[in-house]
Amino acid sequence: MNVLFVDRDGTLIEEPDDFQVDRIDKVRLVKNVIPAMQEFVRAGYRLVMVSNQDGLGTDSFPTEDFEGPQQFVIDLFDSQGIRFDEIFICPHLPEDHCECRKPRAGLLTRYLAANAIDLGRSAVVGDRETDAQLADAIGVRAFLLDEKTGWDDVVESILRADRTATVVRKTNETKIELSVNLDSTRAGAISSGIGFFDHMLEQISKHGGFRLDLACSGDLHIDEHHTVEDVAISLGTALKKALGSKHGIGR
Repeated sequence: MNVLFVDRDGTLIEEPDDFQVDRIDKVRLVKNVIPAMQEFVRAGYRLVMVSNQDGLGTDSFPTEDFEGPQQFVIDLFDSQGIRFDEIFICPHLPEDHCECRKPRAGLLTRYLAANAIDLGRSAVVGDRETDAQLADAIGVRAFLLDEKTGWDDVVESILRADRTATVVRKTNETKIELSVNLDSTRAGAISSGIGFFDHMLEQISKHGGFRLDLACSGDLHIDEHHTVEDVAISLGTALKKALGSKHGIGR
């Protein structure tokens, strides 16, 4: 399964100047976080919150001051169809040297062991270097939000950049290299050696709203049918690969 491990303060909600969200009136959503998280839900991603809450449960940060705003945040996201599979909170201070505080992965040990996670498609999203280090520790990609990188960029990088595929097919009759990008409408380079077939492929690409690149060398001195058949097989294979799980696609 695909999992998005998400930090809280600075990632889902803005982090206040005193670094403690201990009142509901301090809750401010990070820009574009709701539509971005909804896209991940539609794409079939599971959501896991992982947060360091320094000194939670101490006199300076009583548990009851944390619980109200935390529940408010959970309910707010839930009202938008965004639900977290798990919520992991480390209450310790850096000097406690615990195993559960990010960037250590102690909080996630059981979750990682109990679930078949696709590490190649999963990711950590946060706003600090410790989030990047956590991603490295568990073997997934990291995306850090800052002034230049926002939730829209995370969606683009994870959900859209992967919708590409390349197929190389070699038979006794043809040699084909074909690529598709489902999220690009730029015209590709198409060369099958058959003028009218190239034109038809260009029309499929244009009206289908995707980029198609094709280089094919076939036994046209015999006839054209091997080229047409093998290109069709390659195109179908590439589209299937690029579509991935097909989550969020409707007729």
